[in-house]
Amino acid sequence: MALDLLRERGTPLDRQSFNWRDLVQVPFSKLDDDAFTRVRVILMNGIELESVRFLHSFARMNRDLRRVLAQVRRVDHHQTTVVNWLNPPDQSPLETTIGYEQVAIEITAHVALAEPDPYLAQVYRFGMLEDYDHLYRYAALLDRLEGKDANNILQSYTDVTAGRPTAVEHRAPEDDVRAPYDRRTASGITKLNALTIMAAEQQTHNYYVNVGPFFTDPVARLLYAEIASIEEQHVTQYEAIIDPEETWLEKWVLHEANEVYNYWSCLQQEQNARVKRIWERFLDYELGQLHVAIDHLNRIEGRDAAEILPASLPDPVSHKSHRQFVRDVLSTEVQLRAVGEDIVDPRVVPESAATIAYRQQMNSAGSPSEIVAAGYRFTPGTELSRRAEKIDGQKEATP
Repeated sequence: MALDLLRERGTPLDRQSFNWRDLVQVPFSKLDDDAFTRVRVILMNGIELESVRFLHSFARMNRDLRRVLAQVRRVDHHQTTVVNWLNPPDQSPLETTIGYEQVAIEITAHVALAEPDPYLAQVYRFGMLEDYDHLYRYAALLDRLEGKDANNILQSYTDVTAGRPTAVEHRAPEDDVRAPYDRRTASGITKLNALTIMAAEQQTHNYYVNVGPFFTDPVARLLYAEIASIEEQHVTQYEAIIDPEETWLEKWVLHEANEVYNYWSCLQQEQNARVKRIWERFLDYELGQLHVAIDHLNRIEGRDAAEILPASLPDPVSHKSHRQFVRDVLSTEVQLRAVGEDIVDPRVVPESAATIAYRQQMNSAGSPSEIVAAGYRFTPGTELSRRAEKIDGQKEATP
């Protein structure tokens, strides 16, 4: 289904309303629904939270637009409530973490494949391998704390093996600042890709720093602290690739267009009919919000949104397994490191002294990600097979 961003106007802002029953709906099933329903829920919560955060920042910098920004922001807040409350209450925070890392791997893999700029595609592949390792470490923690198989959440779409080791991902801040795209020449999909991954990583960082302190296991607390630090690095990396010369209004239009693009992508692929109706409703809402932003861009800057947006949306974000692509990247790029704005092979360009010193300091009392995975090897079906072995052992011990 083609969607013309400039012609489709969606639901007018003054008709975008909710009641409390709208906000809190029946959640998806963590076992019966397809894993990519969870992926979409987590992704769209991140996209909405980014919009709310951006609109707050914009309002703090612009007196005249505060009221309209508040109106749009209130709808986005309610949309993120609907989306986030779709997560089921029987899904533990650690199981949800497994879902977050599946989002990071599969959505970043899609973006790396879809990105036309070779430099940016390399940046996405670089970050993807780090998130891939995070999944492995959290899978080990899930086995350790809850005796559960991460594949119950992943549903065999995503491998669980080590990536670029988390212990070597720690870099000095200056080595996480990448080069931005040029707003004048970058393609529309380049701009949407950057916003999508930045939003996803920002949400992941926020989630880890919020839930990490509530674990009683000391290794879990340490692991969340370590990986949250890498997620902060990833937010730095992905926000840096966005052209800082974009105006506030230009960024507003792009944020709204990205929400449209991602809801439209969700709508194309959702299997849960009830959740699909939510994606359809919010797609219409975001189209309405997009045209509010476009109208203000026209009125205040005298610019045509066609200068910024593609006439029609690119191919949807592919919510599917990218297993072979990830394996191929892992086999050829796991050794790469970051120096300044560049991704390099350390055998050719050595890491900076600042990063080496920073990493040594952070790991000076040991690396939680190494501790949690010591002796761990993921085996599909672990949870069920261990239960069966335990039952069989009890039977044999019974006289």
